[in-house]
Amino acid sequence: MSSVQPCGVSDDDRRPPVNDLLEIAQRGLALKPKRLPSWLFYDERGSALFERICEQPEYYLTRCEIALMDEHAESIADTLGSDVRLVEYGSGNALKTRMLLQHLHEPVAYVPVEISPEPLRQSVVRLAREFPPLPVQPLCADFSRPLRLPIPPRAPRRTVVYFPGSTIGNFENREAAALLRKMRNEMGDAGGILIGVDLKKDHALIEAAYNDRAGVTAEFTLNMLARLNREIGSNFELSAFAHRAHYNRMAGRIETHIVSRREQQVKLGRLNVAFREDEAMLVEYSCKYSLADFAALAARAGLAVLRTWTDPAQMFSLQYLVRASTVAR
Repeated sequence: MSSVQPCGVSDDDRRPPVNDLLEIAQRGLALKPKRLPSWLFYDERGSALFERICEQPEYYLTRCEIALMDEHAESIADTLGSDVRLVEYGSGNALKTRMLLQHLHEPVAYVPVEISPEPLRQSVVRLAREFPPLPVQPLCADFSRPLRLPIPPRAPRRTVVYFPGSTIGNFENREAAALLRKMRNEMGDAGGILIGVDLKKDHALIEAAYNDRAGVTAEFTLNMLARLNREIGSNFELSAFAHRAHYNRMAGRIETHIVSRREQQVKLGRLNVAFREDEAMLVEYSCKYSLADFAALAARAGLAVLRTWTDPAQMFSLQYLVRASTVAR
């Protein structure tokens, strides 16, 4: 590719107009308890901070997924078969994708779907350099909304939606099932979903991953407030708020909050939003699953687990889902 135009679908981008963003923030902070959407993390600085989180010693997820790909990428590619169009949700730096692309058999195209334009542009440039024959069709978009996928250069045998990492865990069960149904529609009758699923394990190990000693995750979380200050003119004082991530064993998930350190008021447009001391606003869930838990979730979306791969320590899984009716036959 001689030139890259990653933002061809601007109305799908998760960078809404200022008035919309102001309304979203006002509506979320009017709730009881207060809540802000997790997609606010991912401006350019947030995306860079997340890359740093992945390098922290406590953050086992990336290491485990890379170990899984090291061991099983060839088997995964064999399972997907030849002439695949690979559509990746939230492609980021596409590190794990490169490991898969090295083994795919005559892929038709790679469609990275990423919300942040600059990381998308950089990853496409790298991939074009590493895999010159591979058609790369970037889409700067919000993957949770309907996508208009680019027309592939030739007819694929199947479309595989690739959703690595553990992002499916950021959705509550009802929302996760809805997203899986959306993927099922986009993959078509003969397609599949290759999805990363973080597995349940010792809660102290999970909790440490979201509370690294270097404080990178805390900086990442509070960057959400810095983004609001910059984009809608709010006046959050970052030092007056703290990051808190706690594992809820009953619900099987990390719950991340931004906590007010003192009683204070924050200006949001024409509104003044009051915070009590120690008042928490929810900004993210990170759900963990047993294999049986996730199979049940997939079934709610009309899908069945065809294959599962895990890392050597069995802390993380990559699962291949197909239409339940396909397996039933």
